[in-house]
Amino acid sequence: PEQVVADVLTSSFRSAGQRCSALRLLCVQEDVADRILTMIEGAAAELKLGDPREPSTQVGPVIDAEAKEKLDRWIAEKSAEGRVRFRFDRDAPMPASGTYVPPSIIALDRAGDLKEEVFGPVLHVVRWRADALDQLLDDIAANGYGLTLGIHSRIDDTVEHVAARLANGNVY
Repeated sequence: PEQVVADVLTSSFRSAGQRCSALRLLCVQEDVADRILTMIEGAAAELKLGDPREPSTQVGPVIDAEAKEKLDRWIAEKSAEGRVRFRFDRDAPMPASGTYVPPSIIALDRAGDLKEEVFGPVLHVVRWRADALDQLLDDIAANGYGLTLGIHSRIDDTVEHVAARLANGNVY
């Protein structure tokens, strides 16, 4: 679990989530979801936002005011729907100036609910049942994105199955 948390934080929030391979959608098996998500939220609350030139900074600003406005609208819409599980600025101050967006975690019902790319420090989370892996993979495949896929599993057959079912350019 600790490795998953570290990888999720790095991939979803570092570079303000503005790398083309940044984690946008985390699919967590229902059996471990509560524990993993609690750990991710706790670790995300400890992130340091600020000037990316400072070595201690973990999350910098987004590219420009237009990107910030779009992300702020997205988070506000999902908040109004009751889907925001975590929002950094609920418990910690944001930098006083700049185009900072609070790292946020948004719960979705299905992977197919994410119909557009959200290019910033926003992590979407879907829970899935172990007996519904193929349905999850169908939903992921249908979203039209396929640059990077990360798989955390101790079961080699599961890793091979997921990698074979999804046409991603990079698989980690």
